[in-house]
Amino acid sequence: MTTSAKRLEIYALPAFTDNYIWLLADHSSQACAVVDPGDAGPVQAWLEEHPGWALTDVLITHHHSDHVGGVKKLKSAFDLRVHGPENEPIPYRNRPLKDSDLIHVLGRTINVIAVPGHTSGHVAYHLVDEKALFSGDTLFSAGCGRLFEGTPMQMLTSLECLAALPEETQVYCAHEYTLSNLRFALAVDPDNHQIAELLAEASEVRGRGQCTLPTRIGVERASNPFLRVREAGIVEAVQRYAGLKITSAEECFAALRKWKDNF
Repeated sequence: MTTSAKRLEIYALPAFTDNYIWLLADHSSQACAVVDPGDAGPVQAWLEEHPGWALTDVLITHHHSDHVGGVKKLKSAFDLRVHGPENEPIPYRNRPLKDSDLIHVLGRTINVIAVPGHTSGHVAYHLVDEKALFSGDTLFSAGCGRLFEGTPMQMLTSLECLAALPEETQVYCAHEYTLSNLRFALAVDPDNHQIAELLAEASEVRGRGQCTLPTRIGVERASNPFLRVREAGIVEAVQRYAGLKITSAEECFAALRKWKDNF
């Protein structure tokens, strides 16, 4: 699956069971970059199929092994720059990043957004001109990442930060979780016809063995329950499930995340 913008093409390279390594290919320079290469193999295979291309940059969102496991092999084979969050153990990182940093990759300016919650130092990458967001394991299609290191409030703040991006922004997350997330979203909000339609569409796409991504910020605002914890209908559903009185968006998010963990 590819998406093009100004001669930048974005490829989904499947890895492991459900990961995607995103490869950004600039046709004008025949240079490319990859996001979260947990496995070097798919990247090397793409480069072998595209002779003459050069891998110049690696963008890491967080330190989990399924996102960084291929960095060592790629670094040993190519002269490349490794970008990643400054307060996480990113192998071979030579460009530490923090919130609001601007980096230049493939002739494009990328805005770094701190999105703690899944891990303490997680970052996302926003290509403003291409209207593309690489959200790692923070924002998923119809869902969000588990809280391994951060707090519910951190994750909620991170998600709302991403949700404030322009609605046409294409979201390239790191896992193929769309079907399971939409099933959960429909359980939370069973009368939401848009979620039901998205689930039917995603089921057809996966039935063909294709990638359901990218999603869009506008779609997520309307359908992702984790972006809607301030809505009365979501609060009521969480209260019924959890058997408690919800008094804040943070409480609603925390209970909703626990519901999803047990779904």
